[in-house]
Parts: sequence; C-alpha cells; structure tokens
Amino acid sequence: MASYDYDLFVIGAGSGGVRASRVAAAHGAKVAVAEEYRVGGTCVIRGCVPKKLLIYGAHFAEDLADARRFGWNVPDCDFDWKVLIKNVLDEVDRINGAYTDTLNNNGVEIIQERATITGPHGIRLASGREVTAKTILVAVGATPSVPKCPGHEHGITSNEAFHLESIPKRILIAGAGYIANEFAGIFHQFGAHVTLINRTDVILRGYDEQIRDRLLQISMMKGIEFRFHADFQGIEKLKDGSLKVSMSGHEPIVVDCVMFATGRDPNTADLGLETAGVELDAKGAIVVDDDNRSTCASIYAVGDVTNRIQLTPIAIREGQAFADTMFGNKPTRVDYENVPSAVFSHPPIAGVGLTEGQAKAKFGSAKVYTSDFRPMKNVLAGRNERSLYKMVCDSETDKILGLHMIGPDVPEILQAAAIAVKAGLTKAAFDQTVALHPTMAEELVLLR
Repeated sequence: MASYDYDLFVIGAGSGGVRASRVAAAHGAKVAVAEEYRVGGTCVIRGCVPKKLLIYGAHFAEDLADARRFGWNVPDCDFDWKVLIKNVLDEVDRINGAYTDTLNNNGVEIIQERATITGPHGIRLASGREVTAKTILVAVGATPSVPKCPGHEHGITSNEAFHLESIPKRILIAGAGYIANEFAGIFHQFGAHVTLINRTDVILRGYDEQIRDRLLQISMMKGIEFRFHADFQGIEKLKDGSLKVSMSGHEPIVVDCVMFATGRDPNTADLGLETAGVELDAKGAIVVDDDNRSTCASIYAVGDVTNRIQLTPIAIREGQAFADTMFGNKPTRVDYENVPSAVFSHPPIAGVGLTEGQAKAKFGSAKVYTSDFRPMKNVLAGRNERSLYKMVCDSETDKILGLHMIGPDVPEILQAAAIAVKAGLTKAAFDQTVALHPTMAEELVLLR
C-alpha cells in the first residue's frame, strides 16, 4: 500500500477547513492544514465577524438619537472610527488565536505557508517543501471580484474596508448584493454620503421582491443614493486625491472612495488543480458531487470555492460532513433545502424557503400572509420605518413554504422560525401558538 505523509491535507484554514481538520483529527486521522494568511478565513478575519461589529457600532447613531425621545439627555456625540476599528481588529486577533488553539489542541499541524497541488496526492509549499497526502481537501474560499475598468486599481474591496484610516465623506459602492447593502448602511450611519450603483435595477437578487423593495424605499428615505443601469467606464484620480467615476447612463460622480462589492470569485487561480484533473465550472469553482468529491478521486472541496451556497454555516456543515464521512465512519450529506440567510442592512432583512414569486412559479399559486407594522420603539422614537413580515404557504395544504422579513432584529427572530419551515409545519401551528406580547416576533403568530 502507498505511504503518505498525512491522511488528510487541508488547503485553507477558513470556516470549512478548520472544522474539517479538527473533526478529522478527532476521528484519529493525521492532519495538516496550510494557511497562507491567518487562521479563521474570510468570515473571521475580513468578513462577517468584523463586519457585524461595525454594524453594531453603526446602530448607535440612530440609537443615541432615539434615546432623547425616551427621556435620555444625550448630548451631540462625536464618533471616533479609529477607536472602533482598533477594537474590532483586536477582537479579530482574539478569535484568530482561539481558532489556532482549537487546531493545536486537536493535534492538527498548522503550516503557515501557501500550498499548491502537484498531483492527486502531492502538495508543494511556498518554501519548496513537498509533501503527500492520501486525501486532499481544498477549502480556500473566494475572493472579491473587481471590474476590469480603467483605473480599477484606485478602488477598494470589503477586504480593505476594515483598514481605512478614516471614514470617507463620499463613497461610491458598486454592487447590489448583501455586501454592498450592508456597507452602504454602515458608512451612511457613520456620516458618509453613500451612492450605490448597479448594472441592473434589482437589489438583493434572490430575496423576496416585496422585502427588498421595502429596503430600497427605507434606504432612499435615509439618504442613500442609488444609480441603476450603471456600468463602470473608468475611475480617474484627481489632483486633490478624490476619484472621478464615469459610468454608463449617468453623469460622472466625484467621491473620496470607491468600493467594489460586485460578487466573489472562487479562489482557485494558480492552485495547481489542473495537475490532478480537477474540473472547474465556468466561474472557476471546483465541481463536486454530493459527498464533496471533485473529479479527482482523492481531492475534495468545501465552502465558497465550490460556489454552491456562499455562507459560513454551509462551509462548516460541509467540513463536518466531509470529515465524518471520510474518517468517522458516519456517512453524512448536507441538506441544502430551506437554508436561512440574512442581510445585516439598516434595517436588516432575513428569509428562508421560497419567495412569493418562486412559490407561484413552482406551484402556480400560493397563499401569502403579511403583517406591515410600525415597531413600538419606532413609534415613540418618531421614526416612520415600517417592518414587513411575510409567510408564503401552499394553497392546498397551508404548509409553510417560506418566511421573509424586514425590520429590527429579524435575523434573530428568523433563526427560530426557520425551524418550523424546515420541519414542514403549516400555518395552523403558528396560529395555535400563543403570542409573546408585546414583541415584534408575535406578528408571526398573528398573520392574517
């Protein structure tokens, strides 16, 4: 039998790679993981964790203003970006250390180098060292996509947003997905004038149309500017350091910062996958089967590099399923039905299951129940923002096909409610549940 240096060699120590490494090692495998930057990956180092901390910080802008309506004599407050970003990055350091300790405590060898594939069982490290493994797992994630327009080098991506020296007075954000809308809310609350441009007139494609239209309406009321049907034509750096952005269908705009939030590309470039016959799709993602196996029998992939569902909890579940199947004698597959997701915009949105449009396209009809209301806090604070909750049900059985929400704390509310959708419950189960009053969540059991 062939002898290898490792039972499992993982390339990439993000959410999926860390989980797969730790669990495989706990099952008794000899495991190494190579990471060229820091343990934790996009989510922990430059993604959802630090971004959520910025979102918490941004919410204080409205909370401090609202506090006056609740009797608090809040003075006009200054905001110090440098204090916030230092504390956020300190927390990133702490989590990076915790992830590293977890791997070390489980006997995983951490190799702080870039690794590339040289064949079905071969890996070359940046130092020139070559090792072999019976099984290779690719968990290198994805990287921000940057338009190839003249002057694109003057823009930043979400990676660099956490390292800005100050909040720009004027920022243009390209894109209309969750990253674009989340950072639009963050920078707006911190005092920047935000302009969001998009090639189409649709934001947050894939979310319920009524919910995303409500977010667009609220964002515009707050003062965020939208330019639709706008393609980048170029970015010119002016003498004073500002940036002049040219786009199709609109007049040029001068801003202090341009941020690209136009999607993420699987991080497969120059990884050596072709040496092992690993097939990539048109977007550069690794093609895998239901067990995360690529077209090379000894190479697997999990997480964003497969471009199935780009969510941290999905990468974690895929890493767990891979390790349990390969090394734990517990064959497991991830169920991709009814995966909840959220956009931490201002206000946030959350959804699970079929949208109203998807349900009608699939079944021909659907029963839709809604609650369009003004949260109590907003009433006393004098805010006109309204929340919207939607329940999409099968017309014949009343089985819940989807839940979609916009309003304060809806991601927290949806996490529990998503269990009902996953379990295949009907609206009657909600109707029979006594309301928790007074809460926003009670609207879910009072839908008519």
